[in-house]
Amino acid sequence: MTALDLLLPATCAGCGRRGSACCATCFDCFGPPARLQVPGVGPPVWTLAAYHGVARELVLGFKERGARALAAWFGAFVAAALITIGPPPWTLITAPSRRSAARSRGGDHMLRIARAAEIASVAPVLRFASGVADSVGLSAGARRRNLEGRVEVCGRPPPGTTVLLDDVITTGATASACIRALRGAGLRTHAVLVLTSARPHRPGQ
Repeated sequence: MTALDLLLPATCAGCGRRGSACCATCFDCFGPPARLQVPGVGPPVWTLAAYHGVARELVLGFKERGARALAAWFGAFVAAALITIGPPPWTLITAPSRRSAARSRGGDHMLRIARAAEIASVAPVLRFASGVADSVGLSAGARRRNLEGRVEVCGRPPPGTTVLLDDVITTGATASACIRALRGAGLRTHAVLVLTSARPHRPGQ
């Protein structure tokens, strides 16, 4: 613990309780990976929580509000999930962010989580081409059109169980566009892992 920690003690990004970036109660809102049925996304899709309540606050706290200490927590969740999803060695391919969004967040937030997972190789080989708009508020069709032909592959991941990693899945447009781009480059995606799901149905349905 540093002097700064004593002066400015950490608060939970989920509930505001003092003591750590994520308290034990909020930690429990993320469970083992649950399978999702997502039309248009070929590989199995797994989520660790529903995108509401505490889980949503933790994701937004990390992604938009500067709670960078959560990278270690999310990295631990991801590492534990990989053991369920497939055999080692694992390679995490992070879903890309728009360049302007990454700059405003102080870097690629998903890359920070992937590196914190530690047990997997990290391959940030995907990027958005110019012209991709913010997807917030777009319909499912508009999200697909927004990404069509605008995900680029720049490099090749090491061999192993390849997992696409993202923070939230809603319509599946981003995952689908990333998988198509990887397939076009001759690369297979074995699974998709998301921290949270904003889809209206429950996992497994």
